[in-house]
Amino acid sequence: MIIDCHCHAGPGDGLTGPWDSNAALDRYARRARAAGIDRTVLLAAFHSDYDRANAAVAQLVAAQPGRYIGFAFVHARRDAGHIASMVRTAVERYGFAGIKLHRHDAPITGEVCEAARFFGLPVLYDPVGVASVAELLATQYPDVDFILPHLGSFGDDWSAQLAVIDHLARHRNIYADTSGVRRFDLLVQAVRRAGPHKILFGSDGPWLHPGLELEKIRLLGLAPRDEALVLGENLLRLIGGAP
Repeated sequence: MIIDCHCHAGPGDGLTGPWDSNAALDRYARRARAAGIDRTVLLAAFHSDYDRANAAVAQLVAAQPGRYIGFAFVHARRDAGHIASMVRTAVERYGFAGIKLHRHDAPITGEVCEAARFFGLPVLYDPVGVASVAELLATQYPDVDFILPHLGSFGDDWSAQLAVIDHLARHRNIYADTSGVRRFDLLVQAVRRAGPHKILFGSDGPWLHPGLELEKIRLLGLAPRDEALVLGENLLRLIGGAP
């Protein structure tokens, strides 16, 4: 089974760019099916009200529960004081399987990590190049699994991505996804140094083409068992199976 661990969907209301505008799934869904992707983790687009945005994602998941898995998007600063209640709603009402947040909104906080610990969820946190946070997360919350998308920084931020590879190799509970990494040799290095069990396939859809991002994994030339870990088994392990 191939699982894309990183795709945004649903309404955005900022209108400063695609990232906080409406993220329609139709084109992504066609491309994912053509690429042979079986399931996809859905995350809200940036939004001024993540309660509303998560509810919209929940509708998409409920419409195709065999295809989509939801993660709850939270704003560490704006939602402070009720993150646990947001996550509870996402888990108990929507059946979501993880937490998502982005340093563009606010840096991750202990409140988010405590909620993840309580509900037994992985956290997909984009540190926007601040790789050093992985050291704090790994040591202060060793019982919580953290996925750093884009090897820790979108695009061509090779110095941050190199630093994240170090954390992947050293810390049991730090993982990374492959979406949007431009320097292919960094993906090669991440698998070689940290192992295929620490890397998850992600596309950052609907804005990046899932078939193109999937081809990066194919080009790594991994053994079938190792490729299966990257393409879905690692994600299933972190969320405790298929919800």
